[in-house]
Amino acid sequence: MPDTMIDASVPSSVPPLDADLRGIADRTASEARTFLDTVTEVSAGTAPDAAFPLLLLALADLSAAGAILGAIVDVVPAERFEPDDGPDPDVDPLREALANVLDGVDEYVEVADPVLDVEPSSASVSADIALVAAALGHGLAHYDAGHVSEALWWWQYSYLQDWGDRAASALRVVVALLAHLRLDVPDDVAAEAEYDALHGA
Repeated sequence: MPDTMIDASVPSSVPPLDADLRGIADRTASEARTFLDTVTEVSAGTAPDAAFPLLLLALADLSAAGAILGAIVDVVPAERFEPDDGPDPDVDPLREALANVLDGVDEYVEVADPVLDVEPSSASVSADIALVAAALGHGLAHYDAGHVSEALWWWQYSYLQDWGDRAASALRVVVALLAHLRLDVPDDVAAEAEYDALHGA
């Protein structure tokens, strides 16, 4: 996203990030890398039985890091224009691979904006995760180029704009899928498990 105007009112000589904001940037970068590594591993389909637990942990950890971005004051980047730190990552292969791994349970229904909308719309976990991955990767390009304030600004802006919502929606679906897998059992199996638990079997 080269030459993107950040804010015309921001002076070109903004002081460097203070220690607290630098710490948040470093933590966000670490969480972003972990998330990208995990979803790439899941998309490879090498451990299908672990797909939902891995996605649960990755989305939950990332959402916790993102919540900090949403809670802090607006980050002021060092430059007026967003620097060009290379092309945006191509997340289509990731989305397609995840859709394949999640075939049959990928799509879901939601209310896109629970504050303003009332009509349900369709969404998919694979598309949600791909959008999150794209936003994180764009910020990592800034971070790795040494443009830390721009990275933090981008992560905060895009968290509030879209990836925070998409990560939260995907997390809710993954929790629901895990709940169905573990709790939707035949009555006789549930009764036997309850009996065993009560009698210490």
